[in-house]
Amino acid sequence: MRAAAIFGLGSSTRDLKPFQHDPAIEWNIGLPNPDAGADAILIFGGDGTIHRHLSQLVKIQVPVLVVPRGSGNDFARALDLRNVRDSETAWQNFCAGNGHVRSIDLGIIRPLRPAAEPASSTGSSDFWFPDTGHFFCCVGGCGLDAETGRRANAMPAWLRGHGGYVLGLLATLPRFKPVNMNVQVADGDSAGQFVTRSSGPAMLLAFANTPVYGGGMRIAPRAELDDGKLDFCLIRQVGKLRLTYLFPTVYFGKHLKIREIDYFQGERLRIEADRPVDVYADGEYVCRTPVEVGIAPNALKVIVL
Repeated sequence: MRAAAIFGLGSSTRDLKPFQHDPAIEWNIGLPNPDAGADAILIFGGDGTIHRHLSQLVKIQVPVLVVPRGSGNDFARALDLRNVRDSETAWQNFCAGNGHVRSIDLGIIRPLRPAAEPASSTGSSDFWFPDTGHFFCCVGGCGLDAETGRRANAMPAWLRGHGGYVLGLLATLPRFKPVNMNVQVADGDSAGQFVTRSSGPAMLLAFANTPVYGGGMRIAPRAELDDGKLDFCLIRQVGKLRLTYLFPTVYFGKHLKIREIDYFQGERLRIEADRPVDVYADGEYVCRTPVEVGIAPNALKVIVL
């Protein structure tokens, strides 16, 4: 069997040794060539490390084992791989021939730009977008969420892994101004046509493939990795003091009862804003609005317990 190992910041070949129990396995360090014939890929790192390799992993279509060694390990948590020991057990089972390989969905973000022709009333040809996109495994977002992510990324890794998102939010909130967003969802009766879901000031819009992000916040408690849909959480304009008071409810998934929150599912969504705003996913900068967000069903194979 051939296996490859990818290391994120803070990880090294020393972390690989507990997985090298079988001398018959031929190891390669780094992302393998699609023609190399690898049977599995181990990624030592967090959500950001996984995010940066998703496009190649989708092309290779080799089972991936996540070893949670990053500052943010929400994707591993969604796969029930809560620590390195869990990943070791999953790997031993896989090597023994009785492991579990699961096909899961990925989100995809495509930057948009206005088309040359006049906008139609349906929204079906208002934008042109490239064939390529940016995959994400956990949660993406814009507005307050993206600004918080930007601040958190500037922190040392050890701080990001111990409440960095919360600290980033507290630093961002006092000066944050709501963004005027136009949110359109694909009409289920006619693929390619979009209808307006919301238009007006909003604090943030999150689009989720997994229930958790930001170190365990259950922003999308109903999200599933293999249902062919994304979960969207739109927080409309709300007072900053009230938002600070309600923020802890996100950790328990209780925020869906708040009247300023619109929670829904779908396969495709378009976001415009009155000014270009950053879009982040898996804690990493992706692009700026306008964007189209969609789902890539069964895009990645993962090794699980």
